[in-house]
Amino acid sequence: MFNKLVFKNLKLKKLSTSLVIVASLLVAQAPFVNYAEAAGAEKTEKKKRKSHLVGPRVGKKVQKAFEAYSEDNIKDALVILLDISASKSYDKAYVARMIAVMYATLGDNEQKTIDYLKLAIEPDLLNALDHSLSLTLLGDMQMQTKDYKGALKSYYAWMDFTGEEDGQTYIKIANAYYSLKQLDKVIEPADKAIAIFADKPNQNPYILKITSYYERKKYNEAVKVLETVIQLFPENKQWWTQLPMFYLLIEDYDKAVQTLDLAYKLGHLNKEAQIKTLASLYSQSEAPYKAALLLEKHIALGQVKRDDNNIATLANAWHSAQHIDKAASYYGELAKMTNKAKHYRKQGMLLKQDEQFAKAIVALNKALELGVSNQGQIHNNIAQSYFYLEKYKQAYAAILKAMKHPGARRNAKGWKNFIVETAKRKKVSI
Repeated sequence: MFNKLVFKNLKLKKLSTSLVIVASLLVAQAPFVNYAEAAGAEKTEKKKRKSHLVGPRVGKKVQKAFEAYSEDNIKDALVILLDISASKSYDKAYVARMIAVMYATLGDNEQKTIDYLKLAIEPDLLNALDHSLSLTLLGDMQMQTKDYKGALKSYYAWMDFTGEEDGQTYIKIANAYYSLKQLDKVIEPADKAIAIFADKPNQNPYILKITSYYERKKYNEAVKVLETVIQLFPENKQWWTQLPMFYLLIEDYDKAVQTLDLAYKLGHLNKEAQIKTLASLYSQSEAPYKAALLLEKHIALGQVKRDDNNIATLANAWHSAQHIDKAASYYGELAKMTNKAKHYRKQGMLLKQDEQFAKAIVALNKALELGVSNQGQIHNNIAQSYFYLEKYKQAYAAILKAMKHPGARRNAKGWKNFIVETAKRKKVSI
């Protein structure tokens, strides 16, 4: 149910690495402009981490690569970088990082991006910001390639290295645990993300928590999260339809109908299934009149299909609401749609109940023509309808047919005597 309601599994969208890449490349310009100034900047960023500068020979080639990149010649930049033969460990790491950035920018070789990022990170020599960005990018690329365990390792390594806690990173961690089906481990990082986003709430960690609880069948816990979410994000229509569905899971029918009713009044229900669910809840909560009005309105508007199933539901709702004439009318429409004897029978019986005897006879005869079951009862009701129309001869003929059926004989016998006596009293020949 949950996946059909709106909550599809939260998959990490294909990560846009462009911002990370641009930030990385902007930092990469520093060694080519002023070596001393760059070194000073690195000391400010991370006091306890030794700063390195790329060697002049390698630096010149990297500068050319960056110039090509600046002119959107990414492939040319990559060719230049791949041709560099660095000897120093830091230069190797720095060039590997730049190559990884180019592959990530091209977006057509995720595995090479990952391989070069690992080469850049492994020596642990990159300057603080470069190392930090590389860890983040590696985690993101590993998520794309479904290496969720590797991504977790990279994200936690980023937090250990920077000493920072980031809401988006915790969301990625929670999503990685979800993708690994370690559903119980989703909750902690999701809660940490929620705490970090306290001033500006983010829906994603809540989605992950709800998904985790739902898939572990912890519906009460999921409901508590949803009740919080609907207060934080009341403008999001999906919460207004999903919370009632979760109330149904825990069999809290009163809250289910109250919440969905409010959602309807707020204009959040615009799908056929949603309208039909609300109508069903109205009927279950002993409000068939509201169910009938709702269905009738949206069938007329074309938002709910005018098919046999929906017309049958509408007819039943009007019948339950004791609006016999409307129920009979919709059963008549249903009978014409389906040409089924049982629907003509239902229409006829309701018309008789509503004292529309002539119309009742037409519908009941159609039911007989189509082979309705319990024909004795139908003949009996036709006889009664003729009787109330004071057509005693036709009533007598119909009651004789009813008497041929064992199940209807006893009742028909009483009516036969009544018809005969009434006709005799009114001096009508039968």
